[in-house]
Amino acid sequence: MKTALVIGAGPAGLMAAEELALAGLKVVVAEAKPSPARKFLMAGKSGLNLTKDEAFEDFVAAYDSPALRPMLEAFGPEDVKRWAEALEQDVFTGSSGRVFPKAMKASPLLRAWLRRLDALGVELKTRWRWIGEAKFETPEGRVSLTPDVTVLAMGGASWARLGSDGAWAQDMPDLVAPFQPANMGFAVNWSAHMAPLFGAPVKQVELRAGGIKHRGEFVVSKRGLEGGGIYVLSKAMREGAALWLDLMPDVSLAEVEARLAKAGKQSLPNVLKRLKLDPVKRALFFEFGKDRDVSVARTLKNLPLIHAGPRPIDEAISTAGGLRFDVLDAGLMLKSQPNVFAAGEMLDWEAPTGGYLITACLATGRWAGQHAAKRA
Repeated sequence: MKTALVIGAGPAGLMAAEELALAGLKVVVAEAKPSPARKFLMAGKSGLNLTKDEAFEDFVAAYDSPALRPMLEAFGPEDVKRWAEALEQDVFTGSSGRVFPKAMKASPLLRAWLRRLDALGVELKTRWRWIGEAKFETPEGRVSLTPDVTVLAMGGASWARLGSDGAWAQDMPDLVAPFQPANMGFAVNWSAHMAPLFGAPVKQVELRAGGIKHRGEFVVSKRGLEGGGIYVLSKAMREGAALWLDLMPDVSLAEVEARLAKAGKQSLPNVLKRLKLDPVKRALFFEFGKDRDVSVARTLKNLPLIHAGPRPIDEAISTAGGLRFDVLDAGLMLKSQPNVFAAGEMLDWEAPTGGYLITACLATGRWAGQHAAKRA
């Protein structure tokens, strides 16, 4: 029987293992941590957004790498939903198009998936730390395997405590684009008056950066700016685009000016209250806008949010960078290492939150597993 080794037991690695087992190979999955899919389980704590139910062209446009297209065509949003339902995990689509398991957590899906892999004969080895080639440090000592094919699925460089520390990149520096944080918060050196508002959500605003406009929300935290509205713009901000905020996106500039004129000579704090701005919006106005050389109305419609750059990469939800697609063939095999494939966040791609990340990990894992099976 042909043998396969999968290094990494996240969604990409488990999907690759399943495809290899279905093709008739004897599969070993090596995981450095004491248990599999830790980052996947962490994602499930906020509902486990599996994919996004939208037109395919809109879906694929969310990714920064055209190389992912064939993989997403082969395993896209509808396939993800069918895959979850085949594991007896019913899903539902929210008003934004985001797809979640009805259980709203990852553990039932993961347990069902591990049972299926076990029934296929997949052998999961935990606490196996990769030290190069097909060698591992294990609780029983050093182990060396001789698989016919290998799939690398060791993750990116964020959330090291969950297993993705990017250390593998040190062993293949010529093949890797440098890691950068993605879907991350930004540090802000807040003044003291902001402290009572740490943790407050900022809702019903429009954020703008690098030509991108997004209606959403974010959170003012002790560390800075966090949340979905920031993550959508995080790539543009990381690349140097300024961040601007419209505090009253449903009111035109002319109407804001008219309302301010009606307020007369009241104090500015009272005027902002009359405009029905909530406390956190008023605080942001005074934090970033009170000393500007433009009118109050224009500041309310175009408030600059000054930050001190991205939070550390280990805090990021995901990472950009990793194995470049030009060092891989169309089946995700390393050109320099025949019969060694790669998948998931190890690859150099980037996408926003909203189901795109998990879908691409599943799709690339499936693709790598299928092509590895053909090489065995």
